[in-house]
Amino acid sequence: MFTSVSDMLNSKAGQDEEGARLKLREQMLNKLTTVLLDIPSNTTQEVQVTATAVAGITQISDELSPAAQEEAATLLVNLSSSLNTISVNQLSKDREEVMQAATPIVEAASNILNASSNKKVSDSLLTGIKNIQSALLHHKKLNGLPDIIDSGQISVYVNRISPEDIQMQHINIQKNSSSRFSLPSLPAGIIFPEETVDVRMMSFEKNPYAWKGGNITGTVGSLSLTRADGSVIPVENLAKEIEILLPRLDVGQENSTVLDLANFSTLIIDVPSPDVTLVLKMEPSEDISFMLFLGYKDYPNDESYVAKTKIPFENVNEETKFTWVLSPRDRTGAVGAHYLVVKPIVEPGVRFINATVTVISIAAQCKYWNETVSSWSEEGCRVGPLTTPLVTQCLCNHLTFFGSSFFVMPNLVDVSRTAELFSTFTNNPVVVCFVGAIFAAYLLVVVWARRKDIQDAAKVKITVLVDNDPLAEYRYMLTISTGHRHGAATSSQVTVTLLGTEGESEPHHLTDPKKPVFERGGVDMFLLTTHFSLGDLQSIRLWHDNSGEHPAWYVNKVVVQDLETGQKWHFLCNSWLAVDVAECTLDKVFPVATEMDLKRFSNLFFMKTAKDFQDGHIWFSVINRPPCSTFTRVQRVSCCFSLLLCTMLTSIMFWGIPTDPSEQTMDLGHIEFTWQQVMIGIQSSIIMFPINLLIVSIFRNTRPREKIAKTDGLKQGNTVKVSPSQTSSPQKEMKDITPDTVIKDIKRIAQSLAKAMKSPLPHLEFHPGHQADINTLLSLVEDIIRLQNGAAGDFYTDSSKRDRAMILSLGAVNLQENSMWGSLEKTSDEVQKNSYGIYLYRQLRHVEKELGLLGPSSFPNSDCYMKAMQQVQGMRSYLEFHLPSSSLDGDLYNRSPSPEESINGSANKKRCQGGLPWWFVFVGWILVIATSAVSGYFTMMYGLTYGKERSISWLISMVVSFFESLFITQPLKVLGFATFFALVLKKVDEEEFGEPQIDDNFTHQDDSDVVQVARRNSTCSFYRPPPPTDIERMRGNRMKAQKVFALIREILVYVGFMWMLLLVAYGQRDPNAFYLTQHIQQSFSKGTSDTMSIQDVFNWANTTLLSSLFGEHPGFITDGNSKLVGNARLRQMEDIGSYGPRWSQSVGENTSVNLQSPWKYKSQSKLRAYPIWGGVRLYRGGGFVMDLGPDLQNSTRILQYLYDTTWFDAFTQAIFVDFTVYNVNVNLFCIVTLMLETTAIGAFQFRSELQSVRLYQSTGGFHIFVMASEVIYFLFIIYYMFVQIKLIKRQKWAYFKSKWNLLELAIIILSWSALSVFIKRTLLGKRDISYYQNNKDQYASFHETAQADAVLGYLIAFLVLLATVKLWHLLRLNPKLHMITATLQRAWTDISGFLVVMTIMFLAYSISSNLMYGWKLYSYRTLLDAAQTIVSLQLGIFNYEEVLNYNPVLGSFFIGSCIVFMTFVVLNLFISVILVAFSQEQIHHKPSEEEETVDLMLMKLCSLFGLKCKKQEGDGLTQGKVPSSAPNSKLATVSSGNLSEE
Repeated sequence: MFTSVSDMLNSKAGQDEEGARLKLREQMLNKLTTVLLDIPSNTTQEVQVTATAVAGITQISDELSPAAQEEAATLLVNLSSSLNTISVNQLSKDREEVMQAATPIVEAASNILNASSNKKVSDSLLTGIKNIQSALLHHKKLNGLPDIIDSGQISVYVNRISPEDIQMQHINIQKNSSSRFSLPSLPAGIIFPEETVDVRMMSFEKNPYAWKGGNITGTVGSLSLTRADGSVIPVENLAKEIEILLPRLDVGQENSTVLDLANFSTLIIDVPSPDVTLVLKMEPSEDISFMLFLGYKDYPNDESYVAKTKIPFENVNEETKFTWVLSPRDRTGAVGAHYLVVKPIVEPGVRFINATVTVISIAAQCKYWNETVSSWSEEGCRVGPLTTPLVTQCLCNHLTFFGSSFFVMPNLVDVSRTAELFSTFTNNPVVVCFVGAIFAAYLLVVVWARRKDIQDAAKVKITVLVDNDPLAEYRYMLTISTGHRHGAATSSQVTVTLLGTEGESEPHHLTDPKKPVFERGGVDMFLLTTHFSLGDLQSIRLWHDNSGEHPAWYVNKVVVQDLETGQKWHFLCNSWLAVDVAECTLDKVFPVATEMDLKRFSNLFFMKTAKDFQDGHIWFSVINRPPCSTFTRVQRVSCCFSLLLCTMLTSIMFWGIPTDPSEQTMDLGHIEFTWQQVMIGIQSSIIMFPINLLIVSIFRNTRPREKIAKTDGLKQGNTVKVSPSQTSSPQKEMKDITPDTVIKDIKRIAQSLAKAMKSPLPHLEFHPGHQADINTLLSLVEDIIRLQNGAAGDFYTDSSKRDRAMILSLGAVNLQENSMWGSLEKTSDEVQKNSYGIYLYRQLRHVEKELGLLGPSSFPNSDCYMKAMQQVQGMRSYLEFHLPSSSLDGDLYNRSPSPEESINGSANKKRCQGGLPWWFVFVGWILVIATSAVSGYFTMMYGLTYGKERSISWLISMVVSFFESLFITQPLKVLGFATFFALVLKKVDEEEFGEPQIDDNFTHQDDSDVVQVARRNSTCSFYRPPPPTDIERMRGNRMKAQKVFALIREILVYVGFMWMLLLVAYGQRDPNAFYLTQHIQQSFSKGTSDTMSIQDVFNWANTTLLSSLFGEHPGFITDGNSKLVGNARLRQMEDIGSYGPRWSQSVGENTSVNLQSPWKYKSQSKLRAYPIWGGVRLYRGGGFVMDLGPDLQNSTRILQYLYDTTWFDAFTQAIFVDFTVYNVNVNLFCIVTLMLETTAIGAFQFRSELQSVRLYQSTGGFHIFVMASEVIYFLFIIYYMFVQIKLIKRQKWAYFKSKWNLLELAIIILSWSALSVFIKRTLLGKRDISYYQNNKDQYASFHETAQADAVLGYLIAFLVLLATVKLWHLLRLNPKLHMITATLQRAWTDISGFLVVMTIMFLAYSISSNLMYGWKLYSYRTLLDAAQTIVSLQLGIFNYEEVLNYNPVLGSFFIGSCIVFMTFVVLNLFISVILVAFSQEQIHHKPSEEEETVDLMLMKLCSLFGLKCKKQEGDGLTQGKVPSSAPNSKLATVSSGNLSEE
């Protein structure tokens, strides 16, 4: 009962309710104690049962409470004591029972020791083990084999030997983790010659005295010698020491260092404790001698040292001649760094030696358990020279418990011996070459990064649009972000229009002649100007002309900033402007984003993710940093370089330091770690993180150096010219400025005022041929002001002229005398309108400058010119009177800032808010150089110290860790922060990286000597959105081009797919299989005929069958190349049941029949056979079987027995001979079935069924090629699955209506079915081969494997068939094949009728010929054979003689009528129907869209190869810009504020 309960508890270990199970175990142990006290165990069987129950209860050490541990230990003491008492009365023959009873006691003690560190428990366990040893020694034979019990943590050894055999005795258990003892020759007086010696040895993998400490890290062993009565033989103070080998269970990495003896090589050894013994093992590369000097706190030399010796030692064995053991007394017991100097001993005159020495340093202690003081002591024990990192050799002069301590030796490197370490480069170049490669790669990447920085510097600019009107000075900054999607960049001409509450801007062409714009992932900034403010922006309109090689454009977002007020508007576009993607549009209006839109999770998440990958991720940002960031690529590469080297240094510093085995292990499920590993990780982070964070922070936060403005008017930084028409001479300006130019400027002034006024104006017309009067246009401007203010004769009413509060109302435009930051009571609209007067004033001043440059001579009437000047000056004077002089002089306080001033002002504001001075960048570079140099140097030093193998191991670990951090940890961290940012913080990031400067020329606009004369060409096509008809035409051309590329891709993919399929198909088949099967079939068919009697069958079996099965070479058939796999088997089909010999009925139920008897029927499943088709009928796989012997003699005997006992008789339906051969030359198995089946007349007919299978895959290059083809083929299948899934999602149930879709689906299903069968065939083949290898003297059935291989062949054949049929679908675009398909569809109605007639006549002739000739002629013996003969007659393959010879008259009539009716009439009419349909199809055939696609594809292929191709007319395949025409009307009209220019 206890055993059952404990088994259930152990099987559910680690699940819930651990406390209940712990309590239950304790209760069970208490109950066992009570039962044992009431009913003591009196036999070994009772002790064994009880001990087994205790071992089961204590199996899970973690579920034993302290009370349960003590209870279990007490139980074991009682059980061992009972066993010791019982064994005294046992006979020697019953010692095996004692052994069986003792084993579970030791197992239980091992379980308890693994859980407990309690003194009481340990003492009880040791007492129990001693009782076990005493019980095992009772009735022990002298000098017999030792008794050994090994279970988990404890191993027990006992033996009884004579005094003479105890000398030089080796006592050990054949276990690597067990202690071993070697006794020397014991002195006389310790053991008397006439008494026997009992040897008792115990080995503990866990310290049984762990409660006392002592830092025991290895195996603990105990050895004692006792007499027959159990008294201890004292062994102490021996002259010769006892050798004790104590294995170390938890082995750390070996601490070895390679020293080059070309110089005085030095090694630093850190001694952790004053009591340890230092073991130094030398492994020289050559047979040389050298001196070793050990120094403390300083380098030793010939005069000053702590210890010295000469290596190799003399008069010692080979194993210890290169081992130097230094006890605490030998090195004065000092703790800390010791210096070991290796000085080679060379002949006089030799100054150089090319040799190395590998030094392995070990720190160990040997201790014994002093029972007097109950503690560990070292007296009488020392560490031996055979100590290794795996085993400690202790040499002691007494016997007791022994233990050992190991100490971790930290990795140190001697900096002052740099030259010595680097001289070992040829032996260990791994780390040095790796660091050198990193430095070389850094230099190459820095060159690339510098070039990219220069390119970024060219991109970082605000492009002042060339088509800005010189009169328009209200500025907007456009920041347009192109997405990161594939193909997001555009080559088209992009145009933008801003729409606000106060109007809309003119279309502006977004381009920059000096840099590419709208690149993938790029950010472009443009300065756009308007005459007046547009108010609050409502939307933005973008379009392009779909020109260039890649016209599609994915715009991510647009930010528009009003530079006059600082207000920003965000437009979240995230849309394609393309004719073939998404909405298929080139023109789209994007509304302004609300605060809710900006704080939406998707926007915040993708914005934060993109920003962190571009700027925050130090590695990824090297490739895709923000161009505006002051943190350059060179600086980022240098930070990555420093970070990598620092990481390498901190990793190699702690690499390979072994962990303390006595340290507590933290267990988190499947993950285990120690505090030492945690501390190493923390130390690495502490060392590496701060300095690299400091470097990155310095580079990121350092302000760029301010550039001093040049006085010669040259450009600064990343600037652009405002207009290409800025001149340097008044003569050029005079040439460009004409009266028409001034008139057009005045028209635009009137037009802008009309848009802002929102009220009707007088309708004025200027007919063609009559120039518009400049005075009339200026009067129109005056009328705008006069009508708005209700004044007559003067511009403004007298009542409105109030001191410092005068307002000039221009509809939506107010000109106020106050500054724009005047009274606090003004509304925001009023503040916005206050600045409009400044722009009107500047426009009038610009017109005045133009008139001044022209002069009166440029006008036909000088009075007209004078009046115009008076009108302009009058309005300007009035504005000068009512506007502050500071705003007119260009002071920033009252005028709108220029773009350069606006941007630089904001940058200055940012600089005031924080940042480091520009010269801090030098501090960052100094830190980069220092950290990189120091880290690289010490990494190389550590690598040279570690040795080659250890360096390679570290390098692999470092590379794997680096890539894991780069591609997994860091991206996950970025995504995690982005998710937190979007879900929790919900803050729109407004961080800017700094702004570029604008050309100085742009600030010269207020210069009295500068007049801008450039004007936009409004007739350009890109200023108008493409009309819908052009978009449809572009879309059609684009769709055709896409179809062409899709068709080419489909053809190429199909060619690759078909190629891989054929490789897979023919890779599964071997042409040698045909010759193998033919050879075997011919060999075994000799002497057969269609009418064989039983005697003939027996003769064939005795001659042909046996002679072919057993050739000259044993185990091979007659050809000598094919190995017979197992025995051959005879099987016959007769009846179902069990019979006796000679087919006698079994009598009685007790009659036993041999399972291998040929008279017992065996089922198909038992024989692992399959049904087989014969010439007469289908036969089951079961039957009566008999295996032939392994050789010719046995097989002949078996055949004779079967013949004599009439196993072959008249009731035999069929006889099968099954066997398998393997031909190693062609690597093929051939599964052979020879069949002899009886016909209705009782004769036997011979047939054969052979199947070749390759079960051993070849190892040549072709096999690897085929395997690669199979992998690539299934990659094609996965691709086709992906395509079909997309089609199913799009077409739903209509997908299954297409025959080509069903064909693709069939190919996919058959492919995965073939893979399943291939796997099954492989598994079955391994099973059958394994069965043969284990049962070589029996018949091995490979029929199931052959069946699977046949199914695989059929599936692959159908796959090739369907894939070939798919070629018809690809060739559907061929006009001829398309016409053939259409012809068959057109003629199908008539064809179906003829097919019915042909079928009727065919059946009629087939039935009649079978009835007439079937009983006589072979070709007509069955209806199927007769039908095949009639088909042959139509094809001209016919044996006329046999029909005519049988009956000339009837035969002639039969053949003649068949030819006339079937061939001349029906078939010719059938062909005529198809020809007529083909003629009609030629007449009515219309080219399909797919044929146009083919023509386009041919044109593109011809152009690709430079061939001439005749183009179709009107193909319209070019995708140029949208055509446009200039306006033809010459009528200029000014109506309702809308002005049309000539």
